[in-house]
Amino acid sequence: MTFTPPLLAGIGQSMKHLSERQRVIAQNIANGETPGFKAQTVEAPDFSSLVQVYGGSSGKPRVGRPQVHLSGGMAALGARMPRGGSGVVAETDISETKPDGNNITLEDQLLKMGEVQSDFAAMTNLYRKQIGLLKTAIGRN
Repeated sequence: MTFTPPLLAGIGQSMKHLSERQRVIAQNIANGETPGFKAQTVEAPDFSSLVQVYGGSSGKPRVGRPQVHLSGGMAALGARMPRGGSGVVAETDISETKPDGNNITLEDQLLKMGEVQSDFAAMTNLYRKQIGLLKTAIGRN
């Protein structure tokens, strides 16, 4: 059995999320001129599994992911249950929609790609530093 420290597990989960986000942004850019195409994004990862969940009134932290329940009134207004799986959802932060129904703005997508790049660089540096600390701790530095 191997043990992955929670910090390294969180970094790995964050890097997987950033990789998926980059894939979705690239897909948005590729469909920038496709009539009717709607921008997509990736939901933020759920890091609650990295925090030990305590029960009762012990006063310790408890983290849980909110549950979504679809009521009859919500369904009558056209609401749908969120899709599970990859976490790819419709983009809500849209600056403009073209007459053909496409809502991809190249500038917005490139800004998001820059965010992904800087976040990935930060996660890579954190990972590198944590591995260095582990090597120092076991005397292999």
